[in-house]
Amino acid sequence: MKRKWEQDWGLQGRMLFTMFLLAAVYLFFLAFLSYSGTPPVFMLFFVGFFMAVQYFYSDKMVLWTTGAHIVSESEAPKLHEMIARLCAIADIPIPRVAIVQTQVPNAFATGRSPNNAVVAVTTGIMDKLNPAELEAVLAHELSHIKNRDVMVMTIASFLSTVAFYVVRYSLYFGDMGGGRRRDGGGILLVWLVSLGVWLISFLLIRALSRYREFSADRGSAVITGQPSNLASALMKISGLMQKVPTEDLRKVEGMNAFFIIPAISGSSIMDLFSTHPSVEKRIAELEKIQKELA
Repeated sequence: MKRKWEQDWGLQGRMLFTMFLLAAVYLFFLAFLSYSGTPPVFMLFFVGFFMAVQYFYSDKMVLWTTGAHIVSESEAPKLHEMIARLCAIADIPIPRVAIVQTQVPNAFATGRSPNNAVVAVTTGIMDKLNPAELEAVLAHELSHIKNRDVMVMTIASFLSTVAFYVVRYSLYFGDMGGGRRRDGGGILLVWLVSLGVWLISFLLIRALSRYREFSADRGSAVITGQPSNLASALMKISGLMQKVPTEDLRKVEGMNAFFIIPAISGSSIMDLFSTHPSVEKRIAELEKIQKELA
């Protein structure tokens, strides 16, 4: 049975605003590189090629990075059945289903559109959650697909990564731009501007990521009609994450922006730099939604 889905205009506005600001920042960045002597043809080819790769192959890159493999309905019938039922309620196409062989309890969605989406779960989360909790987590990931915020995060993360590597290897770029770029002061200026671009994009992406988690939590509550199940799942995953070996967490930390709960190997992290709101805040919001539904 389909349920009424209210468009989250707050999320839509934030996605548009984030992409607008990122576009302005990166246009300035490219203009600065061009002014500093980097060949325009090289910049256009580099950015165009990798943007195309990121857009059309983002799902494959994410699956490869996490070690996820697509499973057929015969390989995971219960998982496919659960996702198909939730998709019917959410009124979205059924995505491909993937499983990651790791004890890190987590799940994520990827893909450039609802017709090209993948929902992945780890063996750890399937082993630890009961069916109602797992269903709530899957509904959360499907909400990301319905909200189309996965595509925005993928593109924004790529642009941030480009700036990061320019910061990291700007000294090597000094030889590409001719005499104007070969003085130490010019290279230092490029490095400082690149660092500023990366830092701004870093903060913008994390601000958007935190809001989109709240939106997906609400979407899960609407799809399942049981916000308490997601709250229970979040508490359980958060508690289990502390028992996962640090080495296993470090292997997947690069994908934290996509996960339902970040895999953090350290003991704490500043809210400003976190990809997710705290579990306590998310549960508090779910409790409000529970009262609204009641």
